[in-house]
Amino acid sequence: MKKEIIGVGLLGLGTVGSGVLQVFNRNGAAIRQKVGSKLEIRRIAVRDSQKDRAVAVSPELLVNNVNHVLDDPQIDIVVEVMGGVEQARLAVRRALENGKYVVTANKDLMAQHGTELLERARAAERNIFYEASVGGGIPLIRPLKHCLAANRIIRLMGIVNGTTNYILTQMTSAGKELEEALAEAQALGFAEADPSSDVEGRDAAYKLAILASLAFSSKINPGDIFVEGISGVKLRDIRYAQELGYAVKLLAIGRDTAEGLVLRVHPALIPLAHPLAAVSNEFNAVFLEGDAVGEVMFYGRGAGSLPTASAVCADIIDAARTIRHEVDNGIVEITFSPRPVVPLPKQFSSFYLRLKAKDQPGVFASLATAFGDARVSLDMIIQKRSDAQTAEIVLVTHEVEEARFAGALEVISALPTIRSINSVLRVI
Repeated sequence: MKKEIIGVGLLGLGTVGSGVLQVFNRNGAAIRQKVGSKLEIRRIAVRDSQKDRAVAVSPELLVNNVNHVLDDPQIDIVVEVMGGVEQARLAVRRALENGKYVVTANKDLMAQHGTELLERARAAERNIFYEASVGGGIPLIRPLKHCLAANRIIRLMGIVNGTTNYILTQMTSAGKELEEALAEAQALGFAEADPSSDVEGRDAAYKLAILASLAFSSKINPGDIFVEGISGVKLRDIRYAQELGYAVKLLAIGRDTAEGLVLRVHPALIPLAHPLAAVSNEFNAVFLEGDAVGEVMFYGRGAGSLPTASAVCADIIDAARTIRHEVDNGIVEITFSPRPVVPLPKQFSSFYLRLKAKDQPGVFASLATAFGDARVSLDMIIQKRSDAQTAEIVLVTHEVEEARFAGALEVISALPTIRSINSVLRVI
């Protein structure tokens, strides 16, 4: 017999949880029509039931103990939007053990414990829906699992962190230094009080782990991803990049190669003609290449209350349809196997290098010798005088093995004519 009322319980009522309530209040009738059953929010677990909320909510729905949601037999779908990792992991496990479907927006949880939890979901004959864990309201998980399932994904490259993209956009368009742009992002609510996860690239790495797992049908350990944040990017680098025909973006990159997977997050110069170069402020975009579909790009708001709530509510609808029609959506992720990850020294990149050198004869010859000995060829060179004794030099290399470039850089750093190595960035 089909369920006419499907109970929903929320864990958390912060930014995303409040957005979920707003969407339900606004579109409840349309959601019921699409599911064929009424979705009813029955309990919401919060830390402080007396706190003022961004959305109107009946006090009768609020409880202070997550177990009051997890153990409620009238709740069919548990929506985890409380954040954190360990408490969320235990809550999801208990929900599955109690026979409930789970919806989560928690990228840290799914990147670190997704395989374990999905295996538990399969054992419990339930499922976990996590579209909102990457890219806010941008459809990414579902297309990779379903729409593009017939493809071998060759590569993916994306801007998956709105905070860093906002900062780099402000540096580019308004000439702000990183610290000023970060303070503005915090004031606007695009950055946390502690922005280190965003600025140092960890947030993007967790999202890459989730996307790469689905794109390459592999179990991905986030610890295998090379991560470099944007804290070393200076306004001077942004200006030189523009002069050379590039924009600077924090990119999450995955490639499937014969040697293994290439997985990395780092700031990079990307040609202004590339679609990702035009993605600005808090927007996100992911660029994919499949062997059958060719190149596709997904673009939209990567965070925020309503965009993320849009993805959460879509997952709730999917879970509700599964319950109403008693169908198994399948958990393809548990069939994935580990794949070797190419060590960074064996990966290939082009490089942007900015340095200061004594303004005297022989400097370029010594640089050319160091690069030549390491078999690194140069693509572009800019030299500008900083003062009477010092010249600033910007070099862009052709693609080269990372280990070779690192060897050349070590030799260059020790040259008596080199005053400082000021910036090293990769080039797409």
